[in-house]
Amino acid sequence: MSDFIVNIDESNAAALLIEESHKRPVVVDFWADWCEPCKVLMPMLESIANEYQGAFLLAKVNADEQGMIAQQFGVRSLPTVMVVQGGQPVDGFVGAQPEAQVREMLAKYLPSPWDALLQQGMEALQRGEPREALPPLRQAWEESGKKHEIAVVYASALVEALRLDEAQAVLDEVRLADRDAAWEQVNAQLEIKREAAKSPEIEALEAQLAANPDDLDLRHQLGVQCTDSGQYREGMEHLITILRTDLDHADGATKRLLLDTIAALGKGDPLAAEYQRKLYSLLY
Repeated sequence: MSDFIVNIDESNAAALLIEESHKRPVVVDFWADWCEPCKVLMPMLESIANEYQGAFLLAKVNADEQGMIAQQFGVRSLPTVMVVQGGQPVDGFVGAQPEAQVREMLAKYLPSPWDALLQQGMEALQRGEPREALPPLRQAWEESGKKHEIAVVYASALVEALRLDEAQAVLDEVRLADRDAAWEQVNAQLEIKREAAKSPEIEALEAQLAANPDDLDLRHQLGVQCTDSGQYREGMEHLITILRTDLDHADGATKRLLLDTIAALGKGDPLAAEYQRKLYSLLY
């Protein structure tokens, strides 16, 4: 057995079924050797318990050997599974169930696997470190199936890190029905940041470049300004455009700036990976 899978008898029933349920959910599996569905259900429950690594306790009760405990819980047929919280059974089912249904029931009482990542990202945001918040929030967003509540937090961190195009892309993925007040607030913050990010220097360079689109030195200056102001996608797009025409532009300064920007975004960052692939396709 382990810290999260235990066999129950009269010596430990009170401590593990009742007292422990005040600290974390206890999933009680009543089974017996002769019960064929029990032999299907138990390995599934053990697998889920191992996956959650102690978020709940799986307590296995052999109903033949521990008839008194089974009777106290009102068990009439096997397998019976109960969720105990705060000393009381709060949910459960009788008979073998599909794994999806078992997981759906347990999800109501357990922290999600991505909750720790979300917490880690939110703590970084509270410390005023949005760039440190991005990797755990991105992972939480992806692992949760892009839940809209997490999308809003992730987009907020992207806005704070001035990753404005990516923030827009994340917000755009939220279904219209899920665009609540929190979504509206982050979207408004994004628009404010977008306006603020357009410095007079950038606007002047954009106007000059529009008049002289083949001027690579001008485009390089604009790329520098954009990356310096945190508009990484826009800046790197200018740099890669230059390199497509002149791979050694400015004695390699453009290539170095692009590599430095990719490195600054951090390992595993999808934007960094995207432009790393674009650069490698030119180099090799």
